[in-house]
Amino acid sequence: MKKYLLCALAATMSLCATAKNDNPVLMNVNGKDVKVSEFEYLFNKNNTQQAEPQSLDQYLQMFIDYKLKVADAEAAGIQNTPEFEQEFVKFRNELSEPYLRDAAVEDSLVLVSYNRRRDNVMVSHIMFKSGDYAKADSVRTAIVEGKTSFEDAARKFSVDRGSNQRGGLMGSVVPDRFPYAFEDMAYNTEVGGISSVVNSGIGLHIIRVESRKPSEGEVNASHILLDTRRLNAKQKEEAKAKIDSIYGLAVAGEDFGELARKFSNDPGSAARGGELGWFGRGMMVAEFDSVSFALADGEISKPFSTQFGYHIVKRIGHRGLPELDDKLRKEIIGNMARDSRGAMPLKARIAQLRKQFGVKVDDAAVAKLKSAVAGGYNAEAVEALKALNDLTVATVNGNKITFGTALPSLPETLGAQNDVASAELFITNKVEEAINNAVSEAYRVQLLETTPEFANLVNEYRDGILLFDISNRNVWDRATKDTEGLEKFFNENRDRYVWSEPKFKSFIIFAHNDSVLAKTLQYADSLSTDNPAQFVRDMRQRFGLDIKIERVIASKGENQYTDYLGFGGARPETKERDRWKSYAAYGGQVISQPQEAADVRGAALADYQAKLEKDWMNDLHKKYKVKVNEKVFNKLKKKYNK
Repeated sequence: MKKYLLCALAATMSLCATAKNDNPVLMNVNGKDVKVSEFEYLFNKNNTQQAEPQSLDQYLQMFIDYKLKVADAEAAGIQNTPEFEQEFVKFRNELSEPYLRDAAVEDSLVLVSYNRRRDNVMVSHIMFKSGDYAKADSVRTAIVEGKTSFEDAARKFSVDRGSNQRGGLMGSVVPDRFPYAFEDMAYNTEVGGISSVVNSGIGLHIIRVESRKPSEGEVNASHILLDTRRLNAKQKEEAKAKIDSIYGLAVAGEDFGELARKFSNDPGSAARGGELGWFGRGMMVAEFDSVSFALADGEISKPFSTQFGYHIVKRIGHRGLPELDDKLRKEIIGNMARDSRGAMPLKARIAQLRKQFGVKVDDAAVAKLKSAVAGGYNAEAVEALKALNDLTVATVNGNKITFGTALPSLPETLGAQNDVASAELFITNKVEEAINNAVSEAYRVQLLETTPEFANLVNEYRDGILLFDISNRNVWDRATKDTEGLEKFFNENRDRYVWSEPKFKSFIIFAHNDSVLAKTLQYADSLSTDNPAQFVRDMRQRFGLDIKIERVIASKGENQYTDYLGFGGARPETKERDRWKSYAAYGGQVISQPQEAADVRGAALADYQAKLEKDWMNDLHKKYKVKVNEKVFNKLKKKYNK
């Protein structure tokens, strides 16, 4: 099915949403039409990336060359390889993700998150382990019925050590910084109300909303911390005396930032002069939060303690709720992606598309599948399900989805849960997943026909993969591997590669000591240096990490070792801790001009690749027919020459 969909995609790839008369064929390359929309899209994109914009006439030849290479790749069948299919489908699916999200749902969720920042909601909570639902429900009932106070229950039952001894008092709930289920329950519970038991994903909670006030915005502050978490009683007294002394310096006019750099134990802010940046209520521990918001701008707090130690805070400034601009919107969407809200726009869009593409689930077929696991998920059930591979479970846009499509391979077990309920849920989920995948695929194909920006991007990426692969075959990789061709090219073009001064050409072998060096030089004599790369590999294979070997070509003054070994310069100094104390040149000689392509490999290789590119393009122009619709092109020129 995947292969069929890819072929269908390729067939529609150059289509876009403009009306037929507004998107005529500009040219035909090897029997394949190229529409004006594709040419315009790439022309405009190319010109935004160029220092000097090109004219249509200049770009036309470049575009033809580009399309000829793509035609050559298609003729070579690259588009039919598994590697191409995997890379292309992955990119196309990623590119379609924004279109598979309901924008209205996403906007609504963003607005809810933003509006929640207008309120400062203070809560207390009682936390239980995830499996203790019955216990949590029982405690909640006792609180609601007045049999125990919320505070006593928190002290007795809550597993949150940070708040249980404060009667559950937790502080402000910051939107997008708490598990979403917890945040949602807190914001939807009235002041003084006791929430139902909520599963946050990290535990179960009973929430009491203490207050709801307009947000105080954000403050910008710096602080100095003396960490006391690992200190004994005497050391804590010394730390208290020290923080009092630092406070005295701060209020006397000493630079607060310098004091923070010198004394603060907070590695995250000390290097920045204690700067913490902007933060709202609930983003810091309660004591720090209270002090920071109580200060006036520019004011320095007296020393106070938190669970981390002693602090002094200087408030830099304050601001109200930021506007919902693009930056904040992206931040909120990024936060949404990390919780249950991230999937909501997709679910909403899929629900719409299921109606659009007329999804019909065969309930009888699904029931038949479930009957196969009536005894639970076991070896017998697996065999029974395999026999139903061809069973049609649904249709999407008139196309059948079989159970084998929904589940190409069956797992041996369902983890620890192999019971009937788990097996039935597994089948339901897999059928739904297959339907949603088919709906998404049908929509992607539709996007290619109706959405020009999507079609152009997909087409550009598709051709880009083909272009890279075919260019690698004919130019880049070919030049690298064709050592004989490169050497021949070098010999035919020696006059291009002229040095203004002689160079020392050699292998330099480094060793730990003279004894090891002597052994390496002796072994080197048994090898051939005709293939330098092979010589280096053989030496490394024989001596491993005991040596370091380099092939060098350098003029006088470019390398301290070649200056000494080849040009009679001073011997480089070595220090006691240096690993490579002994070294020698092997096969070294001073040459006035390059002897082989390897001596000027970078330049020769680049020139050889340019030659291969030119020869290849000449062949392509002879091999494939290109016909430009001059009438259409001239009309396009008038449009851009206005």
